[in-house]
Amino acid sequence: MQSISAITLPVAEMQRSVRFYEAGFGWEPCFTMDDIRFYQLNGFVLGLWGPRELAEDSGAAQLAAPGGLALAHNVHSREEVEPLMARLAEHGGSITRPADEPPHGGYRGYLTDPDGHIWEIAWNNAWEMASDGTTRFAMP
Repeated sequence: MQSISAITLPVAEMQRSVRFYEAGFGWEPCFTMDDIRFYQLNGFVLGLWGPRELAEDSGAAQLAAPGGLALAHNVHSREEVEPLMARLAEHGGSITRPADEPPHGGYRGYLTDPDGHIWEIAWNNAWEMASDGTTRFAMP
């Protein structure tokens, strides 16, 4: 079985990140404790941890630098991409590539969260997306 249960991002300033994820995306946490926050997403959990807490919990002497991976948030229509990117930018995100049409189709743009984690906001006309946001890879 191929699965990911949780993705945890180290964040430098929890309240700055909370503003981005909660006011920007409109997400609600399912658990909070000190500098730890979890969001139940469609099929997995996204965690935000203060870097000290994550290093302590994991036993890692050094954490990878933020921005070393890219996450994607797909939307149901092309028209949703730019307004969501604008809202995320208003709440601490930085647009790195304005929305455009990639060669493979669809519509997407990129931004970073306040800690430099890369987010693609995309509508992919070739992917199947359920009403709950569950996305299935369906490229020909």
